[in-house]
Amino acid sequence: MRFVVYLAIVGLVSHPWLTPAAETANSRIWCLSLRFQEGSDGSGDTLDLSSIAGSYNGELLPYNGLTYVSAFYLDAFNSSGLTVNGTIYINLPPLADVNGNGFNDFFESALPVGATTTGSYTTVLGNGTVTANWSRGAGTKDGTCSLHLVDNAFGDLGNYVHAFELIEYAGPLLYTPGSNTVSGNLSIVKTGDPTSQLQGPVQFVKVSTNRFNRLILQPGSWTNSAAQPLNYTNNLFARDLPWTTNYYGFVVFADGDPTTADPDYLVWMLSIDDTNDANHNGIPDFSDDPQVVIPPPPHAPNLGLILSSSNVLVSITGDIGHLHDIQQSLALPATNWQTIASVTLTNATETIPIALPAASAAFWRAVAH
Repeated sequence: MRFVVYLAIVGLVSHPWLTPAAETANSRIWCLSLRFQEGSDGSGDTLDLSSIAGSYNGELLPYNGLTYVSAFYLDAFNSSGLTVNGTIYINLPPLADVNGNGFNDFFESALPVGATTTGSYTTVLGNGTVTANWSRGAGTKDGTCSLHLVDNAFGDLGNYVHAFELIEYAGPLLYTPGSNTVSGNLSIVKTGDPTSQLQGPVQFVKVSTNRFNRLILQPGSWTNSAAQPLNYTNNLFARDLPWTTNYYGFVVFADGDPTTADPDYLVWMLSIDDTNDANHNGIPDFSDDPQVVIPPPPHAPNLGLILSSSNVLVSITGDIGHLHDIQQSLALPATNWQTIASVTLTNATETIPIALPAASAAFWRAVAH
């Protein structure tokens, strides 16, 4: 008669999978151009702005610092019968940063705007001055700007009240940090218009000489709510004191408003604010070296053995989806366990038949991965 001595030993193996986890930062992007609707002086005379030929797109765009520029088209039939075309220069309100976040309050819809500025215009016939009165309430992208034009030759050309819009989007940026790159996906909603969205991938390459504070946005493309592509080029993003959780840089589109006839609304500012700091070293996870994420190990399995005349039925109770190895040794203490079967559990308990060894004694164990 053959006697088989068996020992069930439960083993547990944990592999440190070094997989960086996806994280979420807050993002906000705004166009440096403003969108002006047609202005009226109340008597039927109108003033339109445009940065493209052939139509009025309302774009007032950066020219030099806080001085902005656009072509203008004045139809003053009621007051003087004049049609005046030219170039208008308007100064934005002085730079202010009451919330101390490093960005001009004028381009934050959460903050109010109220100021009077000056400007000028030129035409083929001459030139004149502009007085601009700005007003926008806190929490809205929409404001009003009245433009008072006084011509050096023809005198007062009227006071034209325009609705203007700060074009701003905000939402989450889901990103995965890497040693030399950061990849992610942006999903942002237009302020004041939740039906208008931008979404798409982003990838940054860290500058090797200052990789925690300087990154290069790689060229890419987002889509708007009409599934139109908005292609953009590469640009430098920076993290500077004292705003240590913030990364900012320009996004320059090939065409920021595909609904118009020609490329326009090209230059935007993207702010990424990341408060994640897994190792508490003062560097946000966005640009920090990726942290090791070790998934929780499987629970120790339960091993059962039933001896028959020809084999051993080994039952394993453990975590579904985890690999379990059945290993055998013919002597204890064992120095060389041999894997004789492997199974990934699809049920909480599974039974595997194992042929009896020729030796009179054998020992088995289960190792969970």
